[in-house]
Parts: sequence; structure tokens; C-alpha cells
Amino acid sequence: MADRLTYLGADERPLEGGWTILISEAGHFAAPGDIHRPAARLPAPVPGTVAEALSKAGLFDPENPQPLDGKDAWYFRSLEGEEPGNAVLRFSGLATIAEVFLNGVLVLSSDSMFESHDLPVTLTGDDQLAICFRALAPHLAKRGPRARWRPQMMSNQGLRLIRTTALGYMPGWCPEIHAAGPWRPISLIRLAKHSLSDVKIRSDLTEDGTGRLSVSLRLAGEQRQSATTITLHCAGQEAAFTRQADGSYTAALSLPGIQPWWPRTHGEPKLYDIGLTIDGRPHSLGLTGFRTVKIDRGTDGKDFAIRLNGQRIFCRGAVWTSADVTRLPGRSEDYAPWLMRAVEAGMNMIRIGGTMAYETPDFFRLCDQLGLLVWQDLMFANFDYPMADEVFVAHVTREVDQLLAGIQTSPSLAIVCGGSEIYQQGAMLGLPESIWKGTFCEQVLKDLTAASRPEVPYVVNSPSGGAMPFSPNEGVSHYYGVGAYCRPLDDARRAGVRFAAESLAFANIPQQRTLDAHLAVPPVHDPRWKAPVPRDRSASWDFEDVRDHYLALLYDVDPARLRRENLPRYMHLSRAVTGEVIEQTFAEWRRPSSSCNGALIWTLQDLMPGAGWGVIDSTGEPKPVWYAARRAFAPLKVTFTDEGTNGLDVHVLNETAIAKTLALEVACLRDGKTPVVTGKHLLTLSPRDALSVSCTDLFGAFFDTTYAFRFGPPSHDVTVATLVDNEKAEIVSQAFHFPQGRAMAMRDAAITATLVEDNGLWCIDLISDGFAQSVHVDLEAYRAEDDWFHMAPGQTRRLRLLPRDGAAASQKPAGEITTAGSSRTVRF
Repeated sequence: MADRLTYLGADERPLEGGWTILISEAGHFAAPGDIHRPAARLPAPVPGTVAEALSKAGLFDPENPQPLDGKDAWYFRSLEGEEPGNAVLRFSGLATIAEVFLNGVLVLSSDSMFESHDLPVTLTGDDQLAICFRALAPHLAKRGPRARWRPQMMSNQGLRLIRTTALGYMPGWCPEIHAAGPWRPISLIRLAKHSLSDVKIRSDLTEDGTGRLSVSLRLAGEQRQSATTITLHCAGQEAAFTRQADGSYTAALSLPGIQPWWPRTHGEPKLYDIGLTIDGRPHSLGLTGFRTVKIDRGTDGKDFAIRLNGQRIFCRGAVWTSADVTRLPGRSEDYAPWLMRAVEAGMNMIRIGGTMAYETPDFFRLCDQLGLLVWQDLMFANFDYPMADEVFVAHVTREVDQLLAGIQTSPSLAIVCGGSEIYQQGAMLGLPESIWKGTFCEQVLKDLTAASRPEVPYVVNSPSGGAMPFSPNEGVSHYYGVGAYCRPLDDARRAGVRFAAESLAFANIPQQRTLDAHLAVPPVHDPRWKAPVPRDRSASWDFEDVRDHYLALLYDVDPARLRRENLPRYMHLSRAVTGEVIEQTFAEWRRPSSSCNGALIWTLQDLMPGAGWGVIDSTGEPKPVWYAARRAFAPLKVTFTDEGTNGLDVHVLNETAIAKTLALEVACLRDGKTPVVTGKHLLTLSPRDALSVSCTDLFGAFFDTTYAFRFGPPSHDVTVATLVDNEKAEIVSQAFHFPQGRAMAMRDAAITATLVEDNGLWCIDLISDGFAQSVHVDLEAYRAEDDWFHMAPGQTRRLRLLPRDGAAASQKPAGEITTAGSSRTVRF
């Protein structure tokens, strides 16, 4: 790993406390000695950002940010009292133009946010450390090689020349909070006997299920020239390292019958420790998993499917933004709540997009443990980058080497991609392919990836692959036909989507409890409400307009009139509609004969309170749309697709590693209550199998389930498919179809709610006398495991109630239930 050794057994201590910060005019001070010692300084968290430090001091409002890129920020810390002698100062990330001073002397300059630095020092016991983060604005204003295109979404074209995040420079996408400061840890390392360099670890899985582990390394420090015994250990096996002619050491293990690593939706994410013994002293090189990842391009070469361990995986999940755009944190405890919500929702892939920032190895370690695949964009987006600039290329080389070397044991890394919308940007501006398709993504980044993670597939850009790079029917797409482009729902099939690395962006409204606490303003036209609503720069519409389009389409209402005349109903339907669109779209994409092999929602989490893209709001509370995604992503699932005059098809999916014996029942209901036709089928699905059945086959006779023939008045308003696990005798999935549209299936159903205790957990039993649409369960100290769901009549639905943080164990749940079809409220 460039510039960064592995110090085995070293005393590595994060320098977290004792930092202060001073903000000054750009260039006002050249060195720490120029600063008057009593000058006012504020406490500063490290790792952290300037925005975080000022926010804690009450001098910066993340919801109404002021520009930070026009000031210098000085960080100070005394090393007085540290033991004198040799040490290493490790700077894991400095954003962005940084100068490090030790005892007033400039000892390190860094001009990339994405590089780490190890600085050997000799401490005296009375040392002073200072870091100046220079104002970025003057650097962004510098002219570089002429760009062949200029992306509209970025507020500053100078970003193409500097290795920093685009976060904060995308108006309408995220708050204009500029990244500055020691955003990754600063550590003081006291070396032990053994240090390693050029550590390369490869783990993969053969077709016959044998795990292969190979490790190569070099010794550094005291042991470099001496005879040393080194042994590799993993999964109960060991192998001695052999010294090669070039001075490196290599060892390999073959592990027959190893348990493979799977995403959580398809099996167990099994991990194994990689052990290293040097002269009898044990060390760990971290955990790894054994799996193979391949891209299947299909017989026509136009497909895009991920095969893991030989199994075709339908990937679903969301695009990551940041655990906190103000702090840009990188610890496990910062990532865990978000990633746990992703797993809880049935996601099996997270994409880190090229407009964001690299996350730390802790992020990947959590994904390894949780069974989440990671699609990693390299941090390049939209711009025409200056690849003729040797200094720029050197920075790119270092950042990619360091990123991939730091996560080289992570089985969760599934795709490395050359960035986001570079090809699309050039193509959409009408430029020829020879302009936007070049060696940067096609060769430079590909070669860098292959050098560090040769077993991980590389994708040149997202999107790419079609007649135009953004064509959804070939390769990787960013699909917004359903969504931003307001196409009808059947466009999800007509578009022939192969793999959507991002899709289905909406202004998703949070739960009311979040709005009451963080955005208690009138929806929708209050400027404070509109501020966090995402929009494309220069567009005459925003994503709230997109949501309203589908509100009108699905519920046959005039959104503007409904908002004026019945705001509570408008808000209820607006919370429900984006989830309805997502469930129906994924039902289309997941059917066995679909062309689609995966789709990721844009985005996982919001960056500020309000109706943002995220399926989780900025406080960590799941939005209504999150529950819909959870239902859409379930590994064991029943869905409908409307095939018009071919009738209604029902699809049963079993992605688990276990065979399932299931009972499938389909009922068409009149007035939301009376079955007019029913059908049952017992089936056994093998592991990772799927089945499609026509409802006519279940009924044994013709019935116009889709109301396509219209031979008379419609005989029913909703069709319900219920999937029951025979072994557990419980409902595992349901699907609903509305032959006349959702508006015609609105019923004033009476719901009865009963609190029960089940094995020490609070639950609520719900039963409805008729079909109930978009049922919302609102509790104060608890959260229901499902929400905003439909209910079939006469079936008892038991929901576990999950206590919120801070809820007393003895506190009895209380709340209320509302539905889309009724103005009544059920309290319990």
C-alpha cells in the first residue's frame, strides 16, 4: 500500500483529544509562528470537519450553511509529554489542501482529500503539531486544461482539477457544506519489532468449492535482512512462507469444502480470520470470506448480471450518501445504524456513488459481517478530467491503490466502477463517443483496480453499455423512466432494464414525528419545506412534482386541489404513493422472465430533514417508503404482474438457501370483502428458485382478473395473493392487484387492534372487516416492524413492536392507526 506500512503489534494511539481550531482569512498566516498565541481558538473534534467544530460552537448552522471554502482553518495540538524518540504520525485523510507543521516547521503538504500519509518523526517530548487547511476557493478558481464539456449539476467547474468530494457543490442535491479538516483519524504510532510492506492478500473460491488464499509481503524495519520464520493460518490450515529472489515472502493455502461467503438474502456471510505467525508471535491480517464474483453479459453480450459463487443474484438496495454530511464520519458506530436498516429492509447491495466520498475499511468490515455487497464507484463524476496532467494521475494512482489495499480482504466488494455519469454527461451534450469515451476509465482506472483487486469485476462507468451510455436496455443504466421522467409504470418493462445502478428517485416524505421535531412548517410551498426537496439544477421542476404526478396517476386525484382541501389525506397518500410505485416496479423487475438483474434506489438516506430522496430520513427513522422497499426486497416473496388480455400472473420467489413448502391462495374481492373467485396451490420451491403461474390456472376457469375484456360491470376491485409457509403455518408474503385502480379500492374498513405480549415482546394484532389500503401504525415509544401496508379482510396480522432508543422496558405501547380509505382513527 503506497506510503503506508502495516505495523504489527505497534502501539497506535489516535490523537483525538486536545485539538483547537482557529479560522482566518485565506493566506493571512503563512506558518504557526505568525499567529498570535492568545488568539481565540475553539475546541475541535478529530477526526472531524471544520463544519462540525463550528457547529458545536454554535457558529455554523448545517441547515442554513455559509460557505467555508473561502477561509483557512488552523488546527493545533500539543504533543508535550509524549515519550521522546522515533514515531510515525499517520494522517488518514486531510481535506483538502493541507500543510502540516511540527514545531513550526513545514513537514508535510497534501493536496488530496483521498490520500493518507505516514510521517516518520523524532519527538522530543515538547512538540507542537499544527495543520493548516487552506481555503479551497482560490484553488477551485485556478484555470487548468480546457474541459471538453461542463456539467450543469456542479456549482464549481474547478472540482475536476482537485481531488476532493463533490458533496457541498451540488445545489439541489445536498446542503452546501464544504468538506474541510482532518476528516479521517490522526494517529501516533510507536513501532514494534515487525513491520510489513507491499502486503497483498487474495481470497477466492474455485468452482468445486475450494477456498484459495494467497499472501505476499515484505518485511520492513529490523527484520528486513534477518532469517525469519513466517507461517500463514486460516480455517484450521497453515502454510510456511517462502522467501523469493526479490526479497518478498509468499504463501498459499488451499481450503477444500470451505463455507462460502453469501449476501444475507442468499445465505450466510461466513468470515475467516487470516493469521500470521512471525518467529512464534501471532498476528492477525483481518477477516476474509471466500466467494467468486463474475459479470454475466449474456449470450448477446448486452446483459449485466452479477454471479456470486456461480449463482445469479438479483441485486437490490440503495445508493449511499453519507452517515452525516456535516461530520463525514468513518467509524463502525457511525455506519452501523444505517447499514443495519439496509439489512433489515432486505437489501443486499449498497452503492457508493462517484459524487460522494470514500468510506473507511470499517464500512466494508460491517458490510462483510452483515452480508451486504458493495458497488464502489471511484470518486469521479460528470467531469472531463485532466488525464494529461502527470501530477493529477499520480494522485489518482495513490488514492486508488490506498483505497483498494485497505479493503483487500473484504468479500463484500463486488464491483469497482470508474465513476458516475462521465460518459452520460458527454453523450447527453451531443458529443461524439470519441470525446467522452477515453483511456481514463477504459484503461487507467481499470489497470489500477486489477493491480489491487484482480478478482473484483471492473465497470468502466455508471451508466454505460448501450447504444447511448444511458440506454437502459443494455449494460448498466441509471433508470428514471418511472420516476423523474414521469413515464407510466409499464415503462419499467418496456425499457428492458438490465441493471439499474440507480433508480426510482422521489421526494419521499418522512414520518410525521420527524417533521414535528425537525421541520414543523406547512407543507408543501413553504420555503423551509422546499429547501431540502431535491431538484436538478436549472430544471423547471423538482422531485415533489414527480411524486405528485404519480399521486394523480395511481389515486385519480388532483394533487394541488387535494392539498388545499384535505391536507391530511394529501399527506397520507403522498407518503404511500412512492412506496406503491417501488413495490410495483420491483414486482415487474423480479418476475422470473424479467430482463432485469438488479436495481438500486436513489438514495439510502437523507442528508437533512425533509422530503429528500432517502428511504431513511436524516435522523435514522425509516420513512414510509422504506417499509415498501422492505416488502419489495423480501427473499421469500409473492408478486403480481398485469399481463393485460393474458390475465394476471402471480410469481413466487425463494432466494433463500432452503427449500420451501408453501401454500398459495389467490382471491378476487368485490367491495373489498366478498370473494367472487378463489384458487389455491400447494408448491415446493427449491433453494433460489422461482415460479410463475397464471391466476386462470389457479381458478380452473376463465375469470377477467385484469378487467381487460370489459364484458360488463367489473366484478371485483382488488385481488389478493397470500403465501403461507406450511411448516410455520404463517403468512410470509402478500401481493395486491387493483384492476380498476387504487381509487376504486378505497374502503372504509373497520380495523380492530389488540395489544399482546409474545415471548416477552410487545405485539399488536390487527384484523380488518374489509380490504384496508395503506395502513399506518403510529406509536410514540415503539416502531412497528411493518407500516404503510395493505390488509386483506378477515386475516389477523401480528406485528412486533420495536422499542425506540430511550424507551423504558416497562412502557406499554400506545398509538393510533389510520388508513388511506377512511378518515377514522383507531387508538390503542
